[in-house]
Amino acid sequence: MKPFFSLPAFGLLAAMALPAAAEDANTVVATVNGTDITIGHMIIARATLPPRFQELPDDVLFTGILDQLVQQTLLAQSYEGDLPSRVTLSLENETRSLTAGEELEKLFEGALTDEALQATYDARFADETPGEEYNASHILLETEEEAIAVKAEIDAGADFAETAKEKSTGPSGPNGGELGWFGTGAMVPSFEAAVITLEPGEVSDPVQTQFGWHVIVLNETRVPDQPTLEEVREELENEIREATVNAYVEELTADAEIDQSGAEGVDPALLKDLTLLD
Repeated sequence: MKPFFSLPAFGLLAAMALPAAAEDANTVVATVNGTDITIGHMIIARATLPPRFQELPDDVLFTGILDQLVQQTLLAQSYEGDLPSRVTLSLENETRSLTAGEELEKLFEGALTDEALQATYDARFADETPGEEYNASHILLETEEEAIAVKAEIDAGADFAETAKEKSTGPSGPNGGELGWFGTGAMVPSFEAAVITLEPGEVSDPVQTQFGWHVIVLNETRVPDQPTLEEVREELENEIREATVNAYVEELTADAEIDQSGAEGVDPALLKDLTLLD
């Protein structure tokens, strides 16, 4: 006997074999007195939670957020009368801010292109030769006499790092006086001038700055490689965003009718007076 499948049964089996219909932001998860609560409402609510709550398990968050939205909906439906000005003003500010943000996102879509990134990178780095960088250590002392004595010890064979640990009054002393890598302009002028004249391994004569007297050793020098576009992509993108916003706002301002005369004579301290909202 041939197997027999009715059409309804076959349809049921086929439906069971298919994945469940995918939810989207408009999927209604609850209705409260005719007011829908959607997946989208829950996504927004979760995104605004403090980080410590976002780390909770998904099922716990789902239940908690849905309960909260249901309760808020019930409370909102129960409210009678006009909303206080602090609420309506907050809604207006929030709408203004979110709408402005959407306009910026559209603006950035057209501005943050590969061509724009390359042009910004070239404008900053293409004709720029990286400056020499220096790795130095120093021993900081209070008087010139102390610095001269320490220099004599180093010249006689004392280990620079150990001497720095023992005698330097600067914060780098416990680390052997190491200052790490730095470029021109990072140090006070007299210190930098002394470093630049040294050869790697050479120890300076005492150098005076506003911090005291220094005995310096130049450990090594280098000319850093130019950063790649990918290494500075985020920095370049921020630069493009800032320039794009500034130019667009200037354009909008030039074409707009803006009257700020109402702000003249207003005491700035009024912004702290919340009682004006009552």
